[in-house]
Amino acid sequence: MHNVSVLIPTPLQQYTDGRGAVSLEAGTVGAALANLSALHPALRHHLFAEDGNLRAFVNVYLNDEDIRYLDEGLQTGVGAGDEIRIVPSIAGGAVTMTGDRKDLSAGEIRRYARHLILPEVGSDGQRALKRARVLLVGAGGLGSPASMYLAAAGVGTLGLVDFDTVEESNLQRQVIHGTRDVGRPKLESARQRLLDINPSLNFEGHGVRLTAENALEIIADYDIVVDGTDNFPTRYLVNDACVLLDKPNVYGSIFRFEGQASVFYASEGPCYRCLYREPPPPGLVPSCAEGGVLGVLPGIIGALQANETLKLILGIGDTLIGRLLLFDALRMRFRELRLRTDPECPICGEAPTIRELIDYEAFCGIRPAEVERAEMRIPEITATELKARLDAGHDIRVLDVREPYELEICKLDAAELIPLGQLPTSLSKLNKDDEFVVICRSGRRSAHAVLMLREAGFHNVFNLSGGLLAWSDEVDPSMPKY
Repeated sequence: MHNVSVLIPTPLQQYTDGRGAVSLEAGTVGAALANLSALHPALRHHLFAEDGNLRAFVNVYLNDEDIRYLDEGLQTGVGAGDEIRIVPSIAGGAVTMTGDRKDLSAGEIRRYARHLILPEVGSDGQRALKRARVLLVGAGGLGSPASMYLAAAGVGTLGLVDFDTVEESNLQRQVIHGTRDVGRPKLESARQRLLDINPSLNFEGHGVRLTAENALEIIADYDIVVDGTDNFPTRYLVNDACVLLDKPNVYGSIFRFEGQASVFYASEGPCYRCLYREPPPPGLVPSCAEGGVLGVLPGIIGALQANETLKLILGIGDTLIGRLLLFDALRMRFRELRLRTDPECPICGEAPTIRELIDYEAFCGIRPAEVERAEMRIPEITATELKARLDAGHDIRVLDVREPYELEICKLDAAELIPLGQLPTSLSKLNKDDEFVVICRSGRRSAHAVLMLREAGFHNVFNLSGGLLAWSDEVDPSMPKY
């Protein structure tokens, strides 16, 4: 006999006194289920048919293995600490609503019916959602699903901070915007979509860049902040403002096929700085524009952020405070890491040194591109100038330091590909007497390549200012942008 845990699904917890897990002694899977039914007799009918066999619509897993495919089936032996999970089919269903409905109109009762029949939500919870004020920073990949689900759930006031306009490249993942919205401010597009989802929503738009000068004033009016940012300066800014104002910060981030989610709330657990004291050096971590992102990924992470926000408002469940959830879309795996409050954290630790918002661009080592290139003494050439020199037959070697898969989107026929990561080992193949123009998508990676070449003794090297984006604007409008 060993001590095992039987995990009870939500639909059956009404027969186990609301318990989601039951610990008991058993030698086999079948014995564990029999002992469970003895402890909770009302459960037996839902697990076993009249002939004593397990019902066809109930599956049982032992440590993630379906017992139907184990040699011993229900007679499979169990060991100490094993988990037995009951997985019944779930249709959705409906039950009769009971309880007080004051302050909810007939239309709201119809709209939120599936919330009202949840004991964990009910009328009181729906009214709490209606009173809640949530601020989303960013109307992009993460902000799109998060805001739509929060609006649909009945959150009374949604604030949205965004100063950008909709581009075609946004549509692959930013599902709050449509094709007809290209060129419109994201706030206008988002407002229209959210009010279509829920006309009673109080939408508050902030068409500005969130900065150290305005963040405290904007965030102070909200209960919870949902971080949908895509850059480190704003991420640290949101964290610090939430710590100073004692607001929960529902965090999400995405890159390529991987995502992260957590809730940073300094009064109850760690903040973002407890996890990452300092940002990575500029250029070390590519943006989604440079590295790409699977379109559905922000939908998954954004929905998780909405889920955590609803739990915070309703005061139910176990939130991600003190936990970092990692998601791998390619392997379809979730992994959870435990987080701890850092006693030496500069803003929420025992002796904080950050008592007001700081210059986050400087903190992250980011300067305006033209200033950075000037300080790095990187010579540049414009797209128009490069086109004229190539047309005139000048002997110029054009080096493309992007990744091979980017060539399938757009390329210059005159360019030879040497990805930036391979450039250090390729220098010996290049003639230092040649003239080079280095290109990439935006001019950022190529600037670092030019610096690398000059430090290696290449003196006649130029960066294509603005990269292929500038080439599309100034020379060839038919070249796709991405």
